[in-house]
Amino acid sequence: MAEHFTLANGDQIPAIGFGTWQIPDGDAAYDAVTAALAAGYRHIDTARTYGNEASVGRAIADSGIPRAEIFLTTKLPAEVKSYAGAVASFEETITALGMDYVDLYLIHAPWPWSAIGTDCHAGNAEVWRAMEEIHDAGRARAIGVSNFKVADLTALLSGARLSPQVNQIRFFIGHSQPEVTAYCQANGMVVEGYSPLATGAILGNAEVLGIAERYGRSVAQLCIRYVLQKGVLPLPKTTTPSRMSENADIDFEISAKDMTFLDGLTDTTA
Repeated sequence: MAEHFTLANGDQIPAIGFGTWQIPDGDAAYDAVTAALAAGYRHIDTARTYGNEASVGRAIADSGIPRAEIFLTTKLPAEVKSYAGAVASFEETITALGMDYVDLYLIHAPWPWSAIGTDCHAGNAEVWRAMEEIHDAGRARAIGVSNFKVADLTALLSGARLSPQVNQIRFFIGHSQPEVTAYCQANGMVVEGYSPLATGAILGNAEVLGIAERYGRSVAQLCIRYVLQKGVLPLPKTTTPSRMSENADIDFEISAKDMTFLDGLTDTTA
């Protein structure tokens, strides 16, 4: 298994990230990131909206691991759709993290969460201009987007100076978003998959469990391995140290036949 994905700029991202969505700021986030780093993770994913950037940054600083060895992603809140707002929010992020730069900075969504599906192409263009400048200044080594569909990407690219290097989307067995995944992979964007375990909803699926048992693996391991074999970078989240190690132990191969069967599942969270 490849240990890294390579961005269009040549930078490498560790092939499995540790997600921090829904982990509260304070001891919970600090302890989770500390445990993840101790378990060998070198790719940490957070967001301004998660409210835990300060604890994530503190855990990284206290780990003793050189900053250059950790790939850190954070995100601009989806509600921010102006140039000035993006500049101000990034300053808040950098201050909270206690860092000079981030490795990857993403637009969290193409529209505010309170207005999903609305046309924010003009606002995204403003935000992207700010992100390009942040990148040019070396304060974000790479920039990208999250939850963008093909139409959102083509609209952004029509006026962009730099192409997004990553699109982070919801991706798991039964919800693999083939259209946007294929578009990104054909246009040099790494696809990252959040909620590879469907936020836990897939863990009781009998069909997935049956295949996992044949490989002598947990459902979680099968799900994460599936994402990787689709050419997508998984971002599993757990606060349990033993599961952190289990989620990273995926050095096995799902057969082509089983991949085809898994591709055909549609109601894995029912």
